Amino acid sequence: MNRYPLWKYITIAVALVMGFVYTLPNFFGESPAVQVSSAKATIKVDEKAKARVEDSLKAAGITHDGIQLDFNGVKTRFKDTDTQLKAKDALEKAFNPDAADPQYVVALNLLAASPQWLTSLHALPMYLGLDLRGGVHFLLQVDMKGALTKRLDSTSADLRTVMRDKNLRHGGVNREGERIVIKFRDAETQNKARIAISDSQPDLLLTDAGDAAEPRLIATLKPQAQQKIGEFALKQNITTLHNRINELGVAEPVIQQQGADRIVVQLPGVQDTAKAKDILGRTATLEIRMVDDSTGALDAALAGNPPFGTEVYNERGGQPLLVKKQVVLTGDRLTDAQPGFDNQTQEAAVHLTLDAAGARIFKDITRENVGKRMAILLIEKGKGEVVTAPVIRTEIGGGRVQISGRMTTTEANDTALLLRAGSLAAPMEIIEERTIGPSLGAENIQKGFHSTMWGFAAIAVFMIIYYQMFGVVSVLALASNLLFLVAILSLLQATLTLPGIAAIALTLGMAIDANVLINERVREELRAGMPPQAAISEGYERAFGTILDSNITTLIAGLALLIFGSGPVRGFAVVHCLGILTSIFSSVVVSRGLVNLIYGRQKKLTKVAIGQLWKPGATTAAGQK
Repeated sequence: MNRYPLWKYITIAVALVMGFVYTLPNFFGESPAVQVSSAKATIKVDEKAKARVEDSLKAAGITHDGIQLDFNGVKTRFKDTDTQLKAKDALEKAFNPDAADPQYVVALNLLAASPQWLTSLHALPMYLGLDLRGGVHFLLQVDMKGALTKRLDSTSADLRTVMRDKNLRHGGVNREGERIVIKFRDAETQNKARIAISDSQPDLLLTDAGDAAEPRLIATLKPQAQQKIGEFALKQNITTLHNRINELGVAEPVIQQQGADRIVVQLPGVQDTAKAKDILGRTATLEIRMVDDSTGALDAALAGNPPFGTEVYNERGGQPLLVKKQVVLTGDRLTDAQPGFDNQTQEAAVHLTLDAAGARIFKDITRENVGKRMAILLIEKGKGEVVTAPVIRTEIGGGRVQISGRMTTTEANDTALLLRAGSLAAPMEIIEERTIGPSLGAENIQKGFHSTMWGFAAIAVFMIIYYQMFGVVSVLALASNLLFLVAILSLLQATLTLPGIAAIALTLGMAIDANVLINERVREELRAGMPPQAAISEGYERAFGTILDSNITTLIAGLALLIFGSGPVRGFAVVHCLGILTSIFSSVVVSRGLVNLIYGRQKKLTKVAIGQLWKPGATTAAGQK
């Protein structure tokens, strides 16, 4: 009657073993580390960089606990923070001899200290939030006026192109504040221009100005267009920030919109605040310019006498290149970039897609400069670097551009990623900065751990005293519930915060409620005179419906928090919902398995240790005597 088949015992045993294995990494803590990553998209961190890190540490006489290479860079572990700081200084000198032009990001970090055999099983610790691990919190203000100004500048160039394509003579197209002023010589040209601009630029609101002698058109962005530009600027900046923060190797960073024009950035585990600010504040722009291949021009420029309107930049291989200052196109005109191959030479290439205005400009430029080189530059902190400089073979129309020549498959992938990432759509400034030290995070973890531990202990004492052996079974089932919950959070690589710890404590209280229902139901059956084996069976079966109903209603509330909540509320909801699912399994399946092992094989079971039974009428009978 109260015996599980063998496969159920095996299932419970396997679940407990897996729960233990995936919970174990959370007890090993973290090791101080130094991470070396690329500060420029054209520089790759590979096995050579790893060997260079090892040689630099060996030359400085610094011992380490392991070096690993991943997609974020080279990470080196150390025994203590003093060694970590010495290593950072040594690597900074080795990798960035010119402090004014750093080639690499050398940042302090924290890495999980789990043994290699656990890591090989993909048993990793939970990510800890800012309040538990320590780190930095930034509130960034996005300059929406800057985004509008940037859009108006590009729109001004588009309007000049429209006028030229339609053969409409004008007296100048100039941006004045948040409007564009177009001057004409007669009203007829003004009317034709109005029709042409309305067709090509539906986001502009046109009004007449001036007089008959000097008619003008005033173009301003419609309110709906301004709103869309602001929304796009926020989304683009958030995407770019994600790409930049990957350089720091931050696990589960929080980057989200706050209000209409602000972005919250939380970087758990980051110790190097100055480096984080440097990366977040970086401004990168993509530019396409023509190369000046005139005879002797490069030599003259290298000698200190560059031709008028030119600048010298370095190519990827370090070779100098003379390019013109006039910018043909910017990254704003790029809508997509994908790696691929040249159909003719089968060499690695990057395929670009431009917007309508960019396609028109690019077609004109390539038609007028066949056989000449065109440079694609990445400008960061006022310093530029040539990503690639292909030769224009023919006129390119339709907005589809191919970049090829002297490029490996890896370089094509990297270049496509760089071009897709783009730059900040609008300037930002840090208006709030908070730093939570690792010691404060450790204190929060300790307090959360103690609160959960003492809550568990209080529940265990009460259950054992009140329900005796069934209380012991309930406590073991509760412990397995905690084991399953932590294991699932670790397996999902969820981020644990203080609200998450509160949800764990709440889950313990709710999970024991199911065992109380079962125990009381068994007592009811025993008081009704049912044999112990039958009482155990009936108690579990009849309590299951009540347990399921109560947990489903609580799960609905948890899902509502998960769907509509954000930030700490959502972190609480994730742990809460998972805790409900694990509590059903542990309180029904695990506890029933333990009870079956203890009592199920006793054929002539006369009593069970489930605490004092109160029988109806017992008190009355005693009073009558």
